Amino acid sequence: MVKENAEVRCNDRLTSQDYWDGVHSTQPRLRLPSALVVSTRNLHRDLRKHIVAGTHVLEIGFAPGKHLAYVAKTLGARVAGIDYSENGITFAKRLFSALEIDADLRCEDLFATTFAARTFDFVYSVGVVEHFDDPRDIVRRHVDLLRPGGTALILIPDYSGIYGLLQRYFDPESLDIHNLRIMTPEAMAALAPRDLVKDVHAFRTGRINSWQISIENKWPRTLAKAVHLLFNAVALMQPFDISKLCPTIALKMSRIHDDSRL
Repeated sequence: MVKENAEVRCNDRLTSQDYWDGVHSTQPRLRLPSALVVSTRNLHRDLRKHIVAGTHVLEIGFAPGKHLAYVAKTLGARVAGIDYSENGITFAKRLFSALEIDADLRCEDLFATTFAARTFDFVYSVGVVEHFDDPRDIVRRHVDLLRPGGTALILIPDYSGIYGLLQRYFDPESLDIHNLRIMTPEAMAALAPRDLVKDVHAFRTGRINSWQISIENKWPRTLAKAVHLLFNAVALMQPFDISKLCPTIALKMSRIHDDSRL
């Protein structure tokens, strides 16, 4: 699964395969994600801007697969996914089977993937590249898999402002597996492989999202859930993004059309 030519990058990773297998050890319900959860609504709003029926889409780090299932089932895209968590892949295959979705789901490392370069119309990841000490190579891998003219969208949580201050109080250890240095639009834009892309745009996005804070680590679970539900309700009624309260930083890039000489 993680092949020899990918091993050299393991020391650059702030997480391990065992960590992600643990994350995906629980089994979510076999259904599409709820649009009543603001984090889901935020993501789907960003994806709908770029995906139409027939778009060939790859999600990097897709497990447990619910958002990729939405892309296939609701938006009508042709989908593929790559993830190196065996637990996550196992659940995703059950989910896609239950929802009768045809997809190419591969349990392998991105740095040794069998997906061919210059294949997809749209490549995206959510909460992946910030787990690398130097994310430039993994950002480039997103673009490598795009066909000329295709678009990559990379989304990471923003712990540089209010979310970081709160998370440092509730769960400081979790910040150790995040690269906080890249959590500004300027830092994200600097990761773009300029020899392969054009129209680089980095920006904050999303309605306020308290689910990004591990409140339950210090407060009773009942109280923490009540706080999350309250802020979730506020976010669902929020009419527009407020930059200082946006929970996510996005990097959008288009692959140049004529890169055959590179």
